[in-house]
Amino acid sequence: MTKSELARLASDTTPDTAVEVILRDGGVIIEGLFDEATIEGIKKDLDPVLDGVDTGLDEVFAGNRTKRACGLFARTEHMATIALNPLYRGVAERILDKPIAAHMGEESVPFPAGMHIGGTMAIKIGPGQGSQPLHRDDSVWLWRHPTYQREARVQIMVAVSDFTAENGGTLVIPGSHLWDDERAPRLEEAVPTRMKAGSALIWIGSTYHGGGRNITSDEHRFGLSMGYDLAFLRPEENHFLTYTLEQVRSFPEEIQRALDWSSEHYVGWVEVGGQMSDPKDLLGREDYTAVGAGLPGHL
Repeated sequence: MTKSELARLASDTTPDTAVEVILRDGGVIIEGLFDEATIEGIKKDLDPVLDGVDTGLDEVFAGNRTKRACGLFARTEHMATIALNPLYRGVAERILDKPIAAHMGEESVPFPAGMHIGGTMAIKIGPGQGSQPLHRDDSVWLWRHPTYQREARVQIMVAVSDFTAENGGTLVIPGSHLWDDERAPRLEEAVPTRMKAGSALIWIGSTYHGGGRNITSDEHRFGLSMGYDLAFLRPEENHFLTYTLEQVRSFPEEIQRALDWSSEHYVGWVEVGGQMSDPKDLLGREDYTAVGAGLPGHL
């Protein structure tokens, strides 16, 4: 490992160890985090989906030789395996769910931050695609560095195919999470993510990164990404329009809550019969059939 490359950890590492490395370097590669059956299942489910969509419409960010598909919890059961992976989820909880003390009357009580799923995306970078502009994902919330003194996102990129320097392996600038907002990223500072299928890159929202340049003639770089974000931030992907009520009811409870069918930490409740109710309770009611007009007790 050269000095500029991200560290590599084994899949049996502890979340605490991974967090220590991520907060030092901005990201880490976890080798062999997902087994062959999971990777092959993702390919079987998502290859046809990506084959059926168009490439991006611009050369710069979306990429006119890159295909993307979202709403992945409805498209592959293996998405839950990724979201609930103990190492990834444990890292996200430790970095994001840091409480602050706030007064309720005269008593100071802890308010947990909580986290939810911000978005899901399958990405195939095709031959001839140029590199994506280096960026911070937390810019969508106008995050400031280091003023806000906490991270907004913990993201994972699972290698569904091998990632190489030649086929567009994700570019990362190690240590850039420590920069202020005046310093611009330079392409020569970035290193490509090299990892075998089944391995994963985990990084934080303040780290500069971007899709790499694919200079091969016949290789597609296939990655699957999702992010856990602070629960009080609006998710980039609109889950309420992405998934049907029937689909949400079929998901594991942890996924339902992570997709904002919850009112944890005083955010996200819905009024039912004069009470501030947890949306999760509605999923178990046969008389709840739609958003808004379908709420029990509403005309």
